[in-house]
Amino acid sequence: MRLTLDTETDTYEQAIAAVQAAYGLRPVTPAEWPEPPALDPRPDPRDLSGDDIGDGWSEQTLFRMLASLMPGARAVLRRIIDLGGTASFGEVQQHFADHPTTPIPKAKIGGTLTSVKAVQRHVGPAGSSRLLQRDEQARLYQIDRALVGLTRAFTIADARPDLLRGEPAARR
Repeated sequence: MRLTLDTETDTYEQAIAAVQAAYGLRPVTPAEWPEPPALDPRPDPRDLSGDDIGDGWSEQTLFRMLASLMPGARAVLRRIIDLGGTASFGEVQQHFADHPTTPIPKAKIGGTLTSVKAVQRHVGPAGSSRLLQRDEQARLYQIDRALVGLTRAFTIADARPDLLRGEPAARR
């Protein structure tokens, strides 16, 4: 058995309680001891890697990008990732035409995605290539290098919607 006590932070009572617990004795906890703080079991964006995964992007930078996007643009980006990183304009338009939580009219998909470029200018790494590529001739949306990092960033985003940008408040 190994028991470690920190003589600079542990009190005498805490040390005795630790020894009693180590030997299976039921320690008596003084009433004035504060309860330990509850740990937040939700994932944290700080758990994402800050290492470059290509073109200056890191998982943390990708999360900041996702968190800054409007919900519609975030949903479209997620759909393209779910389709393997490439989707036709038609696939994306059809998916969101009657979407139950994020309906986007077919004619407005392009406008919804303009925010990706705008957010990337503010949050993304300087000089990086565009995260979302549009091939007008082939009528495709593509996401290449950052796909793996976006997947992890979306996992955190799903667990922590409190960190994401919401819809703007309705004007009165």
